[in-house]
Amino acid sequence: MILGMSTSTFTLVHVLLSLVGIFAGLVVLIGMFGSKRADGWTALFLTATVLTSATGFPFPRDHILPSHIVGVISLIVLGITIYALYFRHLAGSWRWIYVVGAVVALFLNVFVAVAQAFQKVPTLNALAPTQSEPPFIVAQLVVLVIFIVLGVFAIRSFRPPPDGQALAI
Repeated sequence: MILGMSTSTFTLVHVLLSLVGIFAGLVVLIGMFGSKRADGWTALFLTATVLTSATGFPFPRDHILPSHIVGVISLIVLGITIYALYFRHLAGSWRWIYVVGAVVALFLNVFVAVAQAFQKVPTLNALAPTQSEPPFIVAQLVVLVIFIVLGVFAIRSFRPPPDGQALAI
């Protein structure tokens, strides 16, 4: 039992939060390319991603795993991202700090999803059972390069209207 739920129910909630975070994050990222703030999608992305990171910790383990380290990094990045958006209102350099934070948070969520896919999908697990084999490394490097390119494009194109004038998408 985790937080009053069976482990399988808790796992399902954790996975659903992660998928919602990834989907909403992709919507937010695409919106950035057109300077759209997408406030509702952004709130959903940030909330689901914080909850995804936070719900990764209660799973029973006897030592710290790489997923715990990624979760801590994600929560730190999300804290800065939330501060840039809601407290600094994207003013000045806080705009690009927000974009970088949002892209890094989304990348970390996708990074973990790829790692989970290599653990849980039999075909992928057969290619990289220890996640140190070339197929896993190449897959994660491809994801990293994609997010670097998308992040650079988002930084260059995201110029949202002032607060109160957010565009809906």
